[in-house]
Amino acid sequence: MIFKRITVEPDMMAGQPCIRGLRIPVATVVAMVADGMTPTEIVAELPDLELEDVAEALHYAAEAVKERELPLRHPA
Repeated sequence: MIFKRITVEPDMMAGQPCIRGLRIPVATVVAMVADGMTPTEIVAELPDLELEDVAEALHYAAEAVKERELPLRHPA
């Protein structure tokens, strides 16, 4: 998948993936969704964003998780 709205610049936000060169990290958008905010609420809170940015941030995060193994606690 090609991400047109996600940028990574070493000199900005310590190289974190951000939305369209803005100083809004993908992680911030994903955390807002995890906190229960809707895409419309996120765009209202961060007016530089567009609804498509929120969707692409979630797709990017999903792909990023596929790329590595994360430690999970095994059920007892």
